[in-house]
Amino acid sequence: MTGGTSAGSDSGSDIALGVDLGGTKIEIVALRLDPAGTPAATTTPRAPDILARRRVLTRRERGYDAVLAETATLITSFAAELGLDPHHVPLGVGMPGSITRAGLVKNSNTVCLNGRPFRTDLEAHLARTRPIAFDNDANCLALAETFLGAAAPYRDGIVFGVIMGTGVGGGLIAFGRPWPGPQGIGGEWGHHAVFPGRGDPCYCGQRGCLEQFASGPAVEADYARRAGAPLPLAAIATRAAPEANDPHARAAMDTLLDAYGRGLANLIDILDPSAIVLGGGLSHLDALYDEGRARVAHYVFNDELTTPILRNALGDSAGVLGAALLGAS
Repeated sequence: MTGGTSAGSDSGSDIALGVDLGGTKIEIVALRLDPAGTPAATTTPRAPDILARRRVLTRRERGYDAVLAETATLITSFAAELGLDPHHVPLGVGMPGSITRAGLVKNSNTVCLNGRPFRTDLEAHLARTRPIAFDNDANCLALAETFLGAAAPYRDGIVFGVIMGTGVGGGLIAFGRPWPGPQGIGGEWGHHAVFPGRGDPCYCGQRGCLEQFASGPAVEADYARRAGAPLPLAAIATRAAPEANDPHARAAMDTLLDAYGRGLANLIDILDPSAIVLGGGLSHLDALYDEGRARVAHYVFNDELTTPILRNALGDSAGVLGAALLGAS
């Protein structure tokens, strides 16, 4: 974010809009910036100054054109209610997936967007006179937690933001700016092999990917295979405690923690980030911060583990706030 164009100086506004385009909902937020057009002035966490927010259903089953129109209508009406110019107000959009060099969406779980020029089409629908900033949801989470959340003390270094939920992804903030990489796959730690050749094939075509062992559905499927009956993740975590005497829950959690430990240790070995912040549904599991951290320490290529592994501070608001920060840069 440092060195970027000030939203205040370029648009006459100290407000940026962020859109989080998810598989089930589209959320928009208006975020007030500091007078200089920057998201924060210190390295201490602070409450974001949210002026307004709204959510609507994505309704992705209606197809690409409908999602595009719904997103454009939401932005236009929301901006108008706030007295903002939808053609020029700083605007960022975050969503699962990324943009190819040809400007097409790839790897989105809203599959009707894949292979389509969503950013270009959205700019055309809005008759934008300034570009829309666009990034994946993990980079948005990492950006928000770096400037407004748990990783604020480390914003001058390298912060890795983790999403562990339905899938496993990551975002990389280097010295205040997202680093998607030249191929748009920076931070995709969910698709490196922690158990090579083990398990069912991942949708990416490989076997042994972290996502196949450390996502919510993976843990639930593992438990169901062992126990012969399903349980939600929260119940599995509770029944994994020694006093619950559920060996199937303990085994499923052990696989999760071992995959998590190997995965984060590999990441630390390669990147050695200033801090790691966890997001997504699994980030609420206490085991990731004690027993899970011990697994990371066991596998890391060092005689100690000093890397902070942090709980997120912004919850499910991180993605949409990070998108607004993108728009402000």
